[in-house]
Amino acid sequence: MNFKPPETKTTSSTSSMTAEKALSLITKGWEEVRSSADADLQLIKNRAKEFENFVPKITATATTEIEKLRPKLSEIRRVYSSPDFKWAPKGKGKLRIDLSGMRNGIVREKGMEEEEEGQFGELNWEPIKAFRDRLREMEVEVKSPNSSNPVEIFEGIKKSEFVEKVKSSLKSICKEPEEMKGVPPLDVPELLAYLVRQSSPFLDQIGIRRDISDKIVESLCSKRRNKLLLRSLPEGDSSLIESDNINDELDLRIASVLQSTGHHYEGGFWSDSTRQNVSDGKRHVAIVTTASLPWMTGTAVNPLFRAAYLAKSEKQNVTLLVPWLCKSDQELVYPNNLTFTSPEEQELYIRNWLEERVGFKTDFKISFYPGKFSKERRSIIPAGDTSQFIPSRDADIAILEEPEHLNWYHHGKRWTDKFNHVVGIVHTNYLEYIKREKNGALQAFLVKHINNWVTRAHCDKVLRLSAATQDLPRSVVCNVHGVNPKFLKIGEKMAAERQSGQQVFSKGAYFLGKMVWAKGYRELIDLLAKHKSDLDGFNMDVFGNGEDSHEVQTTARTLNLNVNFMKGRDHADDSLHSYKVFINPSISDVLCTATAEALAMGKFVVCADHPSNEFFQAFPNCLTYKTSEDFVAKVKEAMSSEPQPLTPEEQYKLSWEAATQRFMEYSDLDKLLTSETGGDKRRSREGMGKSVSMPNLGGMVDGSLAFAHYCLTGNELLRLCSGAIPGTRDYDKQHCEDLRLLPPQVESPIYGW
Repeated sequence: MNFKPPETKTTSSTSSMTAEKALSLITKGWEEVRSSADADLQLIKNRAKEFENFVPKITATATTEIEKLRPKLSEIRRVYSSPDFKWAPKGKGKLRIDLSGMRNGIVREKGMEEEEEGQFGELNWEPIKAFRDRLREMEVEVKSPNSSNPVEIFEGIKKSEFVEKVKSSLKSICKEPEEMKGVPPLDVPELLAYLVRQSSPFLDQIGIRRDISDKIVESLCSKRRNKLLLRSLPEGDSSLIESDNINDELDLRIASVLQSTGHHYEGGFWSDSTRQNVSDGKRHVAIVTTASLPWMTGTAVNPLFRAAYLAKSEKQNVTLLVPWLCKSDQELVYPNNLTFTSPEEQELYIRNWLEERVGFKTDFKISFYPGKFSKERRSIIPAGDTSQFIPSRDADIAILEEPEHLNWYHHGKRWTDKFNHVVGIVHTNYLEYIKREKNGALQAFLVKHINNWVTRAHCDKVLRLSAATQDLPRSVVCNVHGVNPKFLKIGEKMAAERQSGQQVFSKGAYFLGKMVWAKGYRELIDLLAKHKSDLDGFNMDVFGNGEDSHEVQTTARTLNLNVNFMKGRDHADDSLHSYKVFINPSISDVLCTATAEALAMGKFVVCADHPSNEFFQAFPNCLTYKTSEDFVAKVKEAMSSEPQPLTPEEQYKLSWEAATQRFMEYSDLDKLLTSETGGDKRRSREGMGKSVSMPNLGGMVDGSLAFAHYCLTGNELLRLCSGAIPGTRDYDKQHCEDLRLLPPQVESPIYGW
């Protein structure tokens, strides 16, 4: 900037007299301001204590005034930092000094400095001291007989270091980050793609499959995705484009645009920020299941082993939450008339059974929630809000065994609101069972969409044991189950005896399973009846108990099949070791535990070529068939040959150690459990922070679905119409006595009329 002194038409003597008058006036003004400021400061000191009670009000007032000044300050910064800014040209405007702004930086006489500093030492803040020293220098320059005219004085002020620092500070404040420049706005195809992607659950509900939605999104974004993403990301950060996933690229694209606008999303109506943080340095895992020992079903046994092996690592605290049945329901469910009078008694039974099989001391907590047995559904339905039986301090990671089953009638807190991460594990192919009932097609259609609804609302990740189950939101297929270590030991023993020359398989074929038609008994009887002549001389033993036992046995006798029916027993029973072939024609299972156990014991397995058996097809002793004729051929092949001993790799693949490792990987728990803090489960990618920067339409949809489900399950009439057990919205008096709970009216009181 070029500053030129204004031209004057007076003589030098006149100019000198005018300058002296101006300097005298300024000096006199400073003295008046100084004396006035001294009085004000003394008054402030005397009234300081009176202001202590008004600090909050003063702070609020100051905040309000600052907010009012922000637009003006922004305008000043913009104008002042502009390269076109110039000082006022000559002859235009006047340079004025607002002396009221100098009160906090009064220049004191040298003789008064020590006294004033002793009285007002707390005002010696470094910036004020520097400003005060500069004013003192100015006063000396003004009073000096060799000082220049006022124009030169103010020229020196303008070029002083203090003013330059102020200018550079203002420029740095107004300067925009480099990475925020040049981010193009979203165009219509990108907005449509994001809308379609976030609406995919709704589109799936109305019949538009997910793969079609993905193709629509890809077609909208594929033309310009790389170009736009490169332009959106900061310079030098092109390494972020490392995935061909169009969804990830679209998320990064939208996040970069929102970040460039300064938008910061703090949550919405459906979000809940009450999830717990981990403060003790150790993560908490809660496993919630729908059955418990001594009921020998998959949802009772497998979660028990999962809890034991997760707790074995000692990297996290584990709680297993199982249903507690009143005595009347225990008599209907538990075998051999086995009942328990208290949760402690049942817990002791569970631990003894488990430790006998795993061979190590288990270190996890077992808790109970109220449940009721449904004779029609042949399953246990939770009573009340199951999530309340996990304390808030332990609400970190939840594993829902059969998440659809647990949440059909769940009327309580949303799982993903209470827990940082929720994983669902699908055990049962409910659609296959329902299709066999009356009006099965219609019921299966409704249940399919209800399952989608509740799992989407309550789970962050869903693991399907096999592709035999329905495709659920956020789901992947992975077998995360292992076999009881006892079966692997039996297999090793049988292999050692065979190697020593002993005959270990002295019996033929058998089948073991709960005796209900849907568990493979219908397929077994149909195959044996159709190929009765082809399998002449073939005998088979069947072990099982169940609701359809009488009907199954009557049908087999009517068809004159060579089948011997026996009572159900543990698959590890000594009487079953000598069987060579395990036949399982079931196509309703998701992943048959008995099939894995038979393979672990070194037996042949003959099963259908079905998605539920895909995991077992890699084992040489697994013989699969596609047609009924192929079934006959596989049975004859197994009966006429010897199974191969399992290799160490095959044994490990069947073990719970391998299953736990697969579970940790596919559920993302390996990442969560190694993180330093709990906090929010959704992390940013490469510093982009997309989940914080943009409102997630999918999250809002999930929240609305959970809220709608909560409202519907709160109506007793709707619950009864959908098949719920009467009175299961809350637990009953008997549960309160058994579990020592407060009545629901006390636990969740309703105030008012």
